[in-house]
Amino acid sequence: MTMNAQQIQSFVLRYLEAEQCEIMEKHPAYVTVKLSPSADRDLTHRPYYWSFVERTGVTPETMTCTFIFDPDAYRELHPQVQQPGISTAAPPGMAGAGAPAGGTTGAAAGSPSSAAANGQAAPPLPQPQGDSILGRYFGFVPTAFTARVPRDEVTYGSRRLEQIFAAVRAKGKFVRLFEAYVPSEPRHTQTIPYETWLAVNYKVELTSDMKRSEIHSIGIQLQTGEIREQFQEWIAARKLTPRLPAHVYVTPDKITLPRAVLFLEQYMEAKLAAYDHRWAEEARIRLAEEHARVRDYYEPMLRTAEPEARPEIEAQYANRTQEVEWQYRPRVQISAINCGLFHVPAANGRLS
Repeated sequence: MTMNAQQIQSFVLRYLEAEQCEIMEKHPAYVTVKLSPSADRDLTHRPYYWSFVERTGVTPETMTCTFIFDPDAYRELHPQVQQPGISTAAPPGMAGAGAPAGGTTGAAAGSPSSAAANGQAAPPLPQPQGDSILGRYFGFVPTAFTARVPRDEVTYGSRRLEQIFAAVRAKGKFVRLFEAYVPSEPRHTQTIPYETWLAVNYKVELTSDMKRSEIHSIGIQLQTGEIREQFQEWIAARKLTPRLPAHVYVTPDKITLPRAVLFLEQYMEAKLAAYDHRWAEEARIRLAEEHARVRDYYEPMLRTAEPEARPEIEAQYANRTQEVEWQYRPRVQISAINCGLFHVPAANGRLS
């Protein structure tokens, strides 16, 4: 499975919007964004800076980044960029790096008196700085620099896209959402009952020397115990919000979460038990054949080997036997990808 540039751009923009980042410039080929504190923690690898912010309690200063979805189009728009993915802007504090190395140093070079002696206009005095972190804790900090804006190509398989995938997986393991509710009448004051569904997306892997993967989205109603398959498709058609809507109350659950999880696991076990498992029988036949092939290869070697060579051959034999077991032994693996609690109007939650 791959993603094209449009799908990647849509996914990244949804992630930035969910993280409440500030979009500064948007183009079909790229987007420049000021990261939110949460996104900055996930994407910039600045643990020392964030530990400093946590210790001092100061307002964090997040980074601005450019994410490039179409590198060719971006280079046409910005021909001065020589190496995509590497910022050419000067890093903070390096605005004066272009001065001659042999120039006058110290106060004499930049003082008003030296400029007047040379018949030049006196340079302006430094203006008071804003309330920045460095200025507050380390005194005067030069501010005449060009901010560094990192540029990263966000294409399928790129390091930055994998990083965003990892951040989404880490934060999307559990959600709690409510279906949006708008009263039919503006002054409607009657409260509406919402019921709760626990949904789990399971990944089922039928594995031997060949592999088949399936995704099962199962939901259970925590008041009645009804179970619904293809829950993701059912809930995706609804407008959801993380906040409890007005004029809504959630009915108490009759099934605890541990029991609901147990019911879902039993449901999945019964569902998989009804599968056609001829694939497993065929895998066991291939396993036996491979074991016989390995045995026919190593046992004659052991019979004719010198005593000092036998331990090494036996170790190879054991390792190869373990590899064959791992590769050919049929097994069914079930793992939970993510889960969530979904609150919907009671009338909508009934199975049709």
